[in-house]
Amino acid sequence: MNQKTNKTSQAMLKMIMLAMLVAIGVVISPILRVEGMCPMAHLINIVCAVLLGPWYSLLCAVLIGILRMLFMGIPPLALTGAVFGAFLSGVLYRASKGKLIFAVIGEVIGTGIIGAIVSYPVMTFLWGREGLTAFFYIPSFISGTLIGGAVAFIFLKELAKNKLLGKFQQALGSKVCEGSINVWSDSIGIAFLGIIGYLAVLVLRNRLNFKGIAFYAPHIILVLFVAFAVIYLIINKKTKKESPQTN
Repeated sequence: MNQKTNKTSQAMLKMIMLAMLVAIGVVISPILRVEGMCPMAHLINIVCAVLLGPWYSLLCAVLIGILRMLFMGIPPLALTGAVFGAFLSGVLYRASKGKLIFAVIGEVIGTGIIGAIVSYPVMTFLWGREGLTAFFYIPSFISGTLIGGAVAFIFLKELAKNKLLGKFQQALGSKVCEGSINVWSDSIGIAFLGIIGYLAVLVLRNRLNFKGIAFYAPHIILVLFVAFAVIYLIINKKTKKESPQTN
C-alpha cells in the first residue's frame, strides 16, 4: 500500500512540476526572443529533460509550443524549434549516465540542426514563408540553444554540486542519473559548443553583412566559450584537490 501511495504521490509531483515548467516556459519565452531564436525555451527544455526525462520534456515542449502559437501568435517554429531538442536532450543525458553537458549538446543538435532543417519545409509549404533555404534557421536556432543551454548548464551544475539534483529526481520518481563530475569532459564539451557557436554566427554574419564590432561576433563567441571552459576547468580542478582536505 505504501509503495502504491508513493507512486501516486510521485506521479502527482511530476504533473505539478510539468505544469510549473510549462507555465514558466510560456511566461519567460519572450525574453531575448526574435523569430528563429528563443533562448528561454531551450533553458526549460534542458531542465525538464534532466528532472523528468525525455518523454516529459517532449510533452512540455509540445504544450509550451501550442500555447505560444494560440495566445502569442508565434509561427510553427514554436514547435519545430523545441520538440526535437527537448527529447534528444533527455536521451543523451541518460545515455551519458548523468553528464549535464550532454543534455546541452542534445538540445543544440536536436533544435539547432534537426529542428532548424525541419522548420524549412514547415515554414515554406505550410506557413507560406518565401525566400528560405534548408539551412536558413540553423544559425539563429544554434545561437538560441547556446544561450539557453549555458544558463541551464550553470543552474543544473549548482544543483548537482549542492547534492540537490539527485534528490529532486528521486522525489519526482525519475531515473536518478546524477553522474559524477568529470571536469575534463565538461570543459571539452563547453569548448565544442563554442566551435558550433562560432560556425553558426559566422554563417549569420555573412548572411546579414555584419559591420564594425559585430563583424568579430563569431570570434567573440568562440573566445568566450573557450575562456569559460578553461576557467571552469581551473576552478573545478582546484576544488577537487581541496575537497579531501576539508573532509
